Amino acid sequence: MPLDCEEAMRSSTRGQVDPFIVMDVMDSARKLEEAGRSIIHMEVGQPGTPAPLKAREALSKAMGDDALGYTVALGLPALRAGIADLYRDWYGVTLDPARVVVTAGSSAAFVLAFTALFEAGEAVGVTEPGYPSYRQILKSLNLDPVGIPTHADARHVPALPDRDIGGLIVASPANPTGTMLAKDDLAGLIAECAARDVSFISDEIYHGVQYEGRAVSALELSDDVYVINSFSKYFSMTGWRLGWMVVPQDHVRMIERLAQNMFICAPHAAQVAALGALQAKDETEGMLEVYTENRRLMLEGLPKAGFDRIAPPDGAFYVYADVSELTDDSLAFCREVLEGAGVAITPGLDFDPVRGHSTVRFSYARATADIREGLDRLAKFMSERTGDKPV
Repeated sequence: MPLDCEEAMRSSTRGQVDPFIVMDVMDSARKLEEAGRSIIHMEVGQPGTPAPLKAREALSKAMGDDALGYTVALGLPALRAGIADLYRDWYGVTLDPARVVVTAGSSAAFVLAFTALFEAGEAVGVTEPGYPSYRQILKSLNLDPVGIPTHADARHVPALPDRDIGGLIVASPANPTGTMLAKDDLAGLIAECAARDVSFISDEIYHGVQYEGRAVSALELSDDVYVINSFSKYFSMTGWRLGWMVVPQDHVRMIERLAQNMFICAPHAAQVAALGALQAKDETEGMLEVYTENRRLMLEGLPKAGFDRIAPPDGAFYVYADVSELTDDSLAFCREVLEGAGVAITPGLDFDPVRGHSTVRFSYARATADIREGLDRLAKFMSERTGDKPV
């Protein structure tokens, strides 16, 4: 029998991370749906489409032919070669497949990168607003996330802080703003990091989902960087939990040893599906056409609903809005919108712990019909909230 003990089991300070608020919003939306409510999901960055048909067909065949056991820690050689080919096709970069590491989602890639690059206690720069899990993963590894505020009038280009940092993480296209770094801005950041012995990590998981020009890979500018990507967004494979990273040649064996011990390997089934996804350009470009139309609708419909302080996103599938004229409590405001309009959106506090009380993020990754309905609901709700007639 268990001991009757009044004291709680001990825990570490590393485990005291903040919640991923968008996941909490998604759970609240699910509970309302289970109670019979119709909810339009504009909270989570998850494509409404399944994995490409070629991905599902590849896995279906493998399930009949293969045991799908462990792969080598760095990933299936054919998949690593296929990813290397992607860099040639997208960026004109010749990449040795030996530098490609297949991971259990981009999340595992961040754990590997942070562990390989930084000593416990080191400071690492993260943009604010930015992907919230950067901060929490860093904290859980005994690292110190240093927020770097970015601003819409400067297209959210970060500046290195005056204090010493061991690394900088930059995403382009960015979550939650959707802005992309110009090639010169990216090159300047990489060069400044190199001059200050700061490790540069480029989060490129929204590459391929772009509307204004082409996203630039850090690998076009330097080999002495870590690049992280994923099959979740452009390839519509969020739940398959498969990502990859590209590291300098002399870091491959170190990353391999870490991956062997931390994860053994990425899921074999997802790797097989990814091989199929790489051959599904017609399908993935078709998904991009949907996002393009959704973006047009959002940029037209959100101002009509009262959300007019937005910057047109260059890529990804988000709109980040300043709602300071509507609220100074984005958490409460998003709960109000969910309950009143039946539309799930994400409070800016998830992305910016300092200024996020007056911002929200809208995702337009779902079906176009959902986006139209969500915008209609938002317009009606906001007109009733403010007493104004819909525009």
